[in-house]
Amino acid sequence: MDGFLLQATIYLLAMVVAVPLSVRLGLGSVLGYLLAGILIGPVLGLVGAETEDLQHFAEYGVVLMLFLIGLELDPRGLWEMRHKLLGLGGLQVVLSVLLLGGAFLFFGYDWRVALAAGMILSLSSTAIVLQTLSEKHLMQTNGGRSAFSVLLTQDMAVIPMLAVLPLLVVSGGGIGFSEDGSIQRTTGQAEEEAAHAASSLIGHLPAWGQTMATLAAIAAIILIGHYLLGYVFRFVHLSRLREMYTAFALVIVVGIAYLMSAVGLSPALGTFVAGVVLANSEFKHELEANVEPFKGLLLGLFFLTVGAGINFVFLLRHVDTVIFMTLGVMAVKGLILLVLGFLFRLRGRDLVLFTLGLAQAGEFGFVLISFASQTHAIAPPLVGQLNLAVALSMLLTPLFFILYDVISRRLADTGEAAPETDKIDQTGPIIIAGLGRFGQVVHRMVLASGLRTVLLDSDMKTIRLMREFGYRAYFGDPTRPELLHAAGLDEARVFVVAVDDKKAAVDLVKYARRLRPDLAITARAHDRLHVYELYNAGADHIVREMFDSSLRAARYVLEDMGFTEYEAHELETAFYHHDRQNLRELAKLWKPGVPLDRNPEYLARARELNSGLETALVTQLDESEQNRSDIAGGRRHRGDAGALTGAVSRRPGGLQAGRKVGTDPAS
Repeated sequence: MDGFLLQATIYLLAMVVAVPLSVRLGLGSVLGYLLAGILIGPVLGLVGAETEDLQHFAEYGVVLMLFLIGLELDPRGLWEMRHKLLGLGGLQVVLSVLLLGGAFLFFGYDWRVALAAGMILSLSSTAIVLQTLSEKHLMQTNGGRSAFSVLLTQDMAVIPMLAVLPLLVVSGGGIGFSEDGSIQRTTGQAEEEAAHAASSLIGHLPAWGQTMATLAAIAAIILIGHYLLGYVFRFVHLSRLREMYTAFALVIVVGIAYLMSAVGLSPALGTFVAGVVLANSEFKHELEANVEPFKGLLLGLFFLTVGAGINFVFLLRHVDTVIFMTLGVMAVKGLILLVLGFLFRLRGRDLVLFTLGLAQAGEFGFVLISFASQTHAIAPPLVGQLNLAVALSMLLTPLFFILYDVISRRLADTGEAAPETDKIDQTGPIIIAGLGRFGQVVHRMVLASGLRTVLLDSDMKTIRLMREFGYRAYFGDPTRPELLHAAGLDEARVFVVAVDDKKAAVDLVKYARRLRPDLAITARAHDRLHVYELYNAGADHIVREMFDSSLRAARYVLEDMGFTEYEAHELETAFYHHDRQNLRELAKLWKPGVPLDRNPEYLARARELNSGLETALVTQLDESEQNRSDIAGGRRHRGDAGALTGAVSRRPGGLQAGRKVGTDPAS
């Protein structure tokens, strides 16, 4: 027990220390996990024999990840991907097996060994790629969705590969290998181990019976998920115990994984299907919340075990072969991906992401290597070399994503970006870039006023949601010049910049202002510094996303503390004008790239302006007191109009109605 606790402490401590440091350095979490595993394993020797057993357990992180992906992808979305699944994904698997297998055949390996190695190395890392795409918010890009399609096809391809590997051993004694890797006849041991490895609950059935059992298992998952799990969840809900929700989620995932393993299918594929079935259920978000922490920890543990399992002694002994094999595999797969991506109309950053993201071997390769070793389909020396090639390619993958970031920035700077799949077939006087909560509210009010808009966003889920509500929106990166021109930027009268990325918002304003000096630009700002950046970029109207709502909340606080509604409104208005005036003055003193605490002129003026705030508010309160009787008299004559004015003044939009900011830095 003490030994287990020590090992657990080592693994968890490695996660806690290495991963935040790696993320802070911009290397991503996956590379941090891999390097931490190398450190506690081969380098320091703190972990050892238990690594392989832990890896089998940690592979459930991949299972959970595909379950969560399935929850985000409803059946209609899966059907929309059918062309990429069968075309792009299928061609990648087939061409990779043929070319990589041909390379092994060229170097003198038996055709059975070459075919087995080609299948093993044709697969990419679902865990690393999807985790990195999620971290970098690239999943909804065209390149990210194409990569996901290929990964899903590869996961499905594992099933026939597992069926083919035992057939690569010749019947009637078979072919085995000596310790030096030479081919030799065996006395039936291969067939026995193959039969043992392929055994399952349906292993004794004839071929047609196994096929029927497999189809029945998939049908059971779909039917149970669609008709039964809702009742079970509502029963669990009656307990009102949080841990029961977690247990329910784990029962679904683990139970389906066991069922898939029992019929010889991939557990990850089974849970993915279950996730798709449950994507539209009422307890989808509850499942996500309970499974997500386990997925993160198990995936991290999986990456740790990959790093800890690298045999550096064997690597040094075969360093030239392993490195040549690793780089050769990544080069061949990269070339295949580049050609296929181009044929399937991926361009620019999407093509780079697709090519660099999938050029590695993957975790399912370890499964196939182990299975092929048990069936004597590949020799012991080659087993070690393939394991190292898979591990090293996975270790290089986070570096490839860093390379993608560099290339992507250069493409963005030079304007050499790829066209998106959505073709914009309408223009309007108002373009709204970014359809988060901010952009959606702007769109709804403008549309209700009878004006036409063109909506752009880079998040496919948001686009689909808008379309479900009857709004016409276009998927694409609003920072790409050709997309803006297609949306009618050359003729538009108003451009609303509501994207989440602060730098992208500034770049959009700069580009639009440079192209159209006469264009009215309204931009969303995250904070005061962002206001200054947008002001310098040329925005006409800048709205801080939290400012108006904060003013409204402060006014309610004043009213609850005894101020009259009129006094609170006047103080709110005074604070608004004072703050806007401050921003206009401070924007002139702000220096891009210089921290505020190193800008003495800015600090000195900010202190002066802040010290005058209380005086301004007290003065406003005195004036309100003197005019209270006049206001009260005016209210008696206004009747309903006064009530309406009071109602509007409670709304942040009402405070700014009719105000033209012009060169003001914020509103």
